Amino acid sequence: MLNIGGRTFQSRLLVGTGKYRSNDEMLRAIAASGAEVVTVAVRRVNLDRRDEAGILHHLGSDKYFLLANTAGCYTADEAIRYARLAREAGFNEFIKLEVIGDKETLLPDVAGLLEATAVLAAEGFKVLAYTNDDLVTALRLEAAGAVAVMPLASPIGSGLGLLNPYFIRTIKTRLKVPVIVDAGVGTASDACLVMEQGVDGILMN
Repeated sequence: MLNIGGRTFQSRLLVGTGKYRSNDEMLRAIAASGAEVVTVAVRRVNLDRRDEAGILHHLGSDKYFLLANTAGCYTADEAIRYARLAREAGFNEFIKLEVIGDKETLLPDVAGLLEATAVLAAEGFKVLAYTNDDLVTALRLEAAGAVAVMPLASPIGSGLGLLNPYFIRTIKTRLKVPVIVDAGVGTASDACLVMEQGVDGILMN
């Protein structure tokens, strides 16, 4: 079982909702994955659950634990604003926090991420922080109040798999909060290699 911020899940696989060709394909893929936690990019989706064309109309919170994320945010202020918007729109207090620092690689802005984590944690959010594979950053995110730290295996969308297994193992060894690897895990074999590092879970799309 996977425990994050006081919530327990049976599956250690978290999945995304982006880049599917249709809502039907998305729903079938999520169902086949067995995942309970499904991430939703607040900036990129229609938040009106009544709209049948929108993905939220098809993802009932009675079936899946919907995890809002701040994908596409490039400053701490922007990420904080979208986290608050997600909560006002009916999402739970959990937020997958992304503060992107580079448009080409989509690598995180560490300073902005730490700032946003501290602010949102103080407001009662349960922050799952997407970060690089740096131990010091991971420790600082934990100290800032993150309930989980999500280091990348490799850059978002690259499909390069696990580039630095030692760094991921070290982060897992040193942190008390769950470590969930996010980004760059492109295949089932990649996922196996990631889990062999002892981490608590994986987010894949």
